[in-house]
Amino acid sequence: MVLGTDEFIPLARAQVAAQGLPGLPIITVPHPIGGIPAGAAAAKAAPIVESVLRALTSDPVAESRDPGAAAGEHEAPDDLDRFQAWLMERGWGDGLPAIPPTRERVSAMLAGTRRRLDEVVALLVPRLGRATVEAIAANAVMAGALPEHLPVVLAAVEAVADPSFNLQAVQTTTHPCSPLVIVNGPIVRRLGMNAAGNVFGQGTRANAAIGRALRLTLQNVGGARPGKEDRATHGQPGKYAYCVAENEAASPWEPLSVERGFAEGESTVTVCGSEGPHNINDHGSTTPEGIVTTVAGTAAIAGSNNIYLGGEPLIVLGPEHAATAASSGWSKEDFKRAVWDRARVPLARLAPENIERFATIYPEGFKDRPPETLAPIARDWRDVMVIVAGGAGKHSLFIPTFGSTRSVTRRIAD
Repeated sequence: MVLGTDEFIPLARAQVAAQGLPGLPIITVPHPIGGIPAGAAAAKAAPIVESVLRALTSDPVAESRDPGAAAGEHEAPDDLDRFQAWLMERGWGDGLPAIPPTRERVSAMLAGTRRRLDEVVALLVPRLGRATVEAIAANAVMAGALPEHLPVVLAAVEAVADPSFNLQAVQTTTHPCSPLVIVNGPIVRRLGMNAAGNVFGQGTRANAAIGRALRLTLQNVGGARPGKEDRATHGQPGKYAYCVAENEAASPWEPLSVERGFAEGESTVTVCGSEGPHNINDHGSTTPEGIVTTVAGTAAIAGSNNIYLGGEPLIVLGPEHAATAASSGWSKEDFKRAVWDRARVPLARLAPENIERFATIYPEGFKDRPPETLAPIARDWRDVMVIVAGGAGKHSLFIPTFGSTRSVTRRIAD
């Protein structure tokens, strides 16, 4: 039995079908049930009691699970304008113009890898679709990627499928998160990726196409269609494409890949279940302590998932702020610990109902705590992620995450 609110019926249907139980009862109450008085929730529950009991005492009929098709062939219009409409009618587009993934174009894309076209790179939730090399290549074609971009996309697909990333939640939550792709190593220069000015913005094909190729794969193979299985309340622009490279040349510290145990000559991709970036403006600080004060003040957000779910919030330091932060000999670890020590939210800033809810999820941090208790932005200072990216200017970024997700780094087999 699947029990939830009526807003999640499309997701429930997709899940039971993927698990081979299309006849499994789906029982719903009117949305919402969170953030309403207990009496109102009970009134919604009363009418479905008999249906729940019936479902719990009946055996569902098991059927073979359809794990999703690999890249198949479909008759599509030759006209580009008609093709866009055709694609959107089937729920395979993202709203932007796409390149038709013809047999010839997919074959050309597959020249970017030595892997077999029928190799299953991952099973992607919620649909449990088979992300074959060929299926990923077809989505990369639609995204406007080049064959040399394909190894990065393949590594990113492997990374998001790691259980610790919690792709099921990232794909289907109401939270505005999306996989952020961070690329490190020599491949950044070879692909002409942007790690400097406007790094999160427009203007670089590799960044845009790699990020979009991952997003289309997650939608078309994983089955997270907006408004259906993808239940984001607002979403964010990163759901089109969310890919950057670290500005290793401008960093005073080791890059993220080396910090995570990879060699300097290795190229890697890291995925994070991230919100959109929030600017940190500091044109005055000349000391590490000053930068920490501004960063911590920006990161201490009462509405952040990281406050009560943990996770790995990301700080993207602009090169000028990074230079200031390292000017007294501080290591990246020193900076992380200092920010974590300062970036805290007093419980007095949280509504009592939220504290009660958070106490059931993380009692060590919220149960029976006085109002002056300070909640950190992560469970441990080591969970604060720091990279250096961007160009000239006294700006940095703070990027919260979904919380119940861990970033994953994979080597790019280029």
